[in-house]
Amino acid sequence: MHTPAGVLVHTGDFKMDQLPLDGVLTDLGAFARLGATGIDLLLSDSTNAEVPGFVTPERSIGPVLDDVFARASQRLIVSSFASHVHRIQQVLDCAETHGRKVALVGRSMVRNMGVARDLGLLRVAPGLMVSLDDAAAMPPEHVVLVSTGSQGEPLSALGRMARGDHHQVTIEAGDTVVLASSLVPGNETAVYKVINGLARLGATVVHKETARVHVSGHAPAGELRTLLNVARPRYLMPVHGEWRHLRAHAALAEETGMSADRVLLAEDGVVVDLVDGKAAIVGSVPIGNVYVDGLNVGDVGEESLQARRILGDEGFVALTVVIEPSTRTIVRPVHLHTKGFSDDPAAFDEVLAMVEDNLKRALQDDEVDSHRLSQIVRRTVGKWVSDTHRRRPMIIPTVLEV
Repeated sequence: MHTPAGVLVHTGDFKMDQLPLDGVLTDLGAFARLGATGIDLLLSDSTNAEVPGFVTPERSIGPVLDDVFARASQRLIVSSFASHVHRIQQVLDCAETHGRKVALVGRSMVRNMGVARDLGLLRVAPGLMVSLDDAAAMPPEHVVLVSTGSQGEPLSALGRMARGDHHQVTIEAGDTVVLASSLVPGNETAVYKVINGLARLGATVVHKETARVHVSGHAPAGELRTLLNVARPRYLMPVHGEWRHLRAHAALAEETGMSADRVLLAEDGVVVDLVDGKAAIVGSVPIGNVYVDGLNVGDVGEESLQARRILGDEGFVALTVVIEPSTRTIVRPVHLHTKGFSDDPAAFDEVLAMVEDNLKRALQDDEVDSHRLSQIVRRTVGKWVSDTHRRRPMIIPTVLEV
């Protein structure tokens, strides 16, 4: 990006595969030419900054996938990033070699591969692709499903299969599922939940930890150093990574001779200015999550979410008290209703008597304010529940005056 303020280069996700499937190498010459004229600010992918060395070539995946296809005796399901055209090409090539038909599962997979095919980036042999309905009617040993959901997304095709609620695909004992992707940091729990769900249904799950069915799409430390040495930017802003990845990338830059004050570590909300070729952190703007709740956007905040978490984890206890302020009496027994706390209808019998006793004492002391009486109910029940059950349900007291 050439601007009056200076020249910026943003790498996006990148790696320097020395044996790319499409034969297109990283154009280091272009980076060198830009570096010779002057790159003021480089924003560079940091995801694998902690990983030493250089990336494993994509070509190494082909033989492993071929072996998985050869061993599979029933249906094959391969899950991958819906944007990874080269990986899908390798699956198509293996399917053609082993006489299997391929069906795409998941809207993003169908859409992306359709675009890739139209642009000539995906080679599909005649008759290789079939619809999901046609694949369901074929013998399982003749089918490969290419699916979304490699990161354990609960609403993805593979996530639904693992839970047994996909409306077209049911996992059968003997199916082979290949997760041809790496674990994006933070997704580990979701991915292992899907793997366990598939294994529970009888599928054999092949993933990165059991076979080389994926190589990362992000440059490790050796390639990040290479880019820094070739591009020679005046300033570096590590991007696309967690804080530890940004710090590791900053350390790589300092190893190549860049001074620490020229490496800008910025997280979401930090304002970075580039003026006359000089980059600096100048402030921040308030940011946060925007919650989407049904058709409402931004109406739900942290307070509402906290209430929902309490309701979901602990349940709620509702108590209704009817008093007559003029006589300072409780005119009917305290009514209690609970949800999600206990299946025992007598669980709160002990505390109801305590509530009535405390209310009677307050009324005798001329306390008739309904808000203060409701707080007495809340404190009494809350303390009893905490002491007796070590729990904190949502307590909703209501004091009615007659």
